[in-house]
Amino acid sequence: MSAREYIEHLQLIAHEEGGYFREIYQSEDTMLLSDREGGARPLMNTIYYMLTHESPVGYLHLNKSDITHFFHAGSPLTYHLVWPDGRHETRIMGPDVAGGHLLQMTVPGGVWKATQLVDGEFGLISEAVAPGFDYRDWQIADEELVRREFPQHAAALADVIHKSR
Repeated sequence: MSAREYIEHLQLIAHEEGGYFREIYQSEDTMLLSDREGGARPLMNTIYYMLTHESPVGYLHLNKSDITHFFHAGSPLTYHLVWPDGRHETRIMGPDVAGGHLLQMTVPGGVWKATQLVDGEFGLISEAVAPGFDYRDWQIADEELVRREFPQHAAALADVIHKSR
């Protein structure tokens, strides 16, 4: 299937961090988190997420919850991870397991993450977030934040920073 066909069949919509998404599941059960604004979060939720050649970047952002990513279809996606100790790491999710691609990857809460489609028409993944995603637990990076917090990685992250903030 083409990117457009996946978008239509999965009913994906544009995401503010780039790409397309749709929430698939949200647990009715919640947990109280005393360190988070508003306290209660669903135990887990899941989404589809797709980058396309028209929207090839999921901009650098931070989530407080752990997120497990599952590769489904399309071209490889490059992940940029910036750990709390300042270390920058890249990982590739994609179909070529023998070539080192990952089919599944967990990014712990508190790790900055960006995703990039380097080649191809699209890359489609799912994400499971626990405790469940809430925009109050999410922060997108801009150039000023990267220059201040990660100056040693500013050049490597230049293509995955949201420019209009």
